[in-house]
This record gives sequence, C-alpha cells and structure tokens, in this order.
Amino acid sequence: MNWKGVLPAITTSFTEDLRVDHSFLTRHCHWLLDNGCAGIVALGSLGEGAALSFDEKVEILRTCVSAVHGRGPVVASISALTTSEAVAVAKAAAEVGCDALMVLPPYVYHGNSREMKTHVATVFAATPLSCMLYNNPVAYGTDFLPEQIRELAAEHENFEAVKESSTDVRRVSAIRALLDRRLEISVGVDDAGVGATGWIAGLANALPRESVDLFHHGINGESDKAFELYRWFLPLLRMDTVPNFVQLIKLVQAEVGMGNSRVRPPRLQLIGGELEQTSRIIRDALGSRPQPAGSYALTSRK
Repeated sequence: MNWKGVLPAITTSFTEDLRVDHSFLTRHCHWLLDNGCAGIVALGSLGEGAALSFDEKVEILRTCVSAVHGRGPVVASISALTTSEAVAVAKAAAEVGCDALMVLPPYVYHGNSREMKTHVATVFAATPLSCMLYNNPVAYGTDFLPEQIRELAAEHENFEAVKESSTDVRRVSAIRALLDRRLEISVGVDDAGVGATGWIAGLANALPRESVDLFHHGINGESDKAFELYRWFLPLLRMDTVPNFVQLIKLVQAEVGMGNSRVRPPRLQLIGGELEQTSRIIRDALGSRPQPAGSYALTSRK
C-alpha cells in the first residue's frame, strides 16, 4: 500500500430521491485519477458515512473498486457505532477488493484511551489490509497521542499510516520523533499540512489538479509556487474545517460541474444569506484560478 500523495476523501453523490448515484460515483473516480490523484478514500465523514446503511457502504466500495480498476488504491473508511459493526464493514471491504482501511474511533461514544485503543486494534486485526488510523479529536472527541500511536504500531504490523487531524502542527514532528519512518503521516485538515507525506484531501473532490499541484510543490520544496497556490486556495481549503464542510465542498463540486449539492438529512443544503455568501466566495476563487480551466481534465456540466 502506497499512502503517499493526494487521496481524496470522496463525497457520496445522491440522486434527487437521495439514493446513492453509482453512475456518477464511477465518473467521479475516473476524473479524480485523471487529474493526478493517487487513489480514493470512500465512506469517510465527507462521504456521509454516518448516513449510509451497511449495504450501501458495501455497494459504494464495490463501485469504487470497479471504477479505479487498479489505477490506485481504494481505501475504505471504517466508522461505526459499535466495534462489531466496524469489524463487519472492514471484512466486507476486504471481500470486495479494497486495498486498505482508514479506521476511525466509534461514533457517539467517546471512551477512555483503553477503550479506544481496543476498538481500533480490533479493526486492525480483522483483516490483513494495510490500516491508517484517523486521529481527529476536534470532530470525534478522541485524541490518540503520539505515545499511544507508538504502542499500536509496535503491536500491529499492518498499522502503516496516520491521518493526523488534531490541528496541532507539532504532532507530525512528535510522531516522527517517536517512530521515525515506521508510519506514513497524512494530513487530514485541508488548510494545514506541515511535514506530511500524504494528504487525505477534501477540496480535491472539486479541484483535484490544484490539490495535486499544491501537494507536489510542497513535497518538492518549491516554496514560492506552493505559497502562491496556497494563498489562492486558502478560502476554499478553510471550507474543510467547519461542521458543514460536506455541504460546502459539494457546493464547490456543483460550481465546477462535477457533482451536485444534495446531502442526506440531518444535513440540509445551505439556504438564504449563508448560501449567497458561500457561493460568492466560491465564484470569486474560481474566477481567479491560477491556471486556465482548459489545462484541466474537466467534465462537462450536466
């Protein structure tokens, strides 16, 4: 498993009756890979995993595996209310051909460190697939400290990566100090990426080429190019850091003609002044894109 590069946390597109749009999902996967993304991460928070049934999750993974067809890894996000449900999703992901798992702490219950370690360790042990730990204390109320990550790495050979979203820029260096290169570290907050070797990206759903370019400029030490692109991108990247990030990122997708803004309740589409303000920010950013749209593998609007 190669955890390096830009792996979009892919959104789940819905039809007008809020069923999963598998046809669009296939097209979206193709487009993301055509624009330089290294693989696909499905069923995460941005994919509205909490609003999907078990059967829907399995079918989405099946569609992604078929669409990617070996061009890159398909990573299944494993999130659930219970450990047994998380294990069932992990095993199903392995059965349909996913390459790796991104393991989240359980929804709702914010247990102590022993309970959270047991939960993710049980999922790690459920399959031989390469595993990434998703550490997002802001969203999930559970913080895996570097010392706890070291314990898990010592006990589970297939634990190979961390998606670090604590918003503490010192965390990457702290993990490196304890584990050196034992784990790959991806950033999961779109507006912060110091020291990471991968990016589980949100805005890549709508702007994959810009995301890939930004990542490569940073990795290659091209600071002037990176900061120029980052300054342009920042108003959009910040949309990945707020509670209604799914609605916001889907709005950007709709604006570039790659998706729609539909979400599943309890999420609701933006309305009124909030919609107007957000749409203005998006249009202003897209109106000053650093490269002409013709240089990107854009889809036609539908």
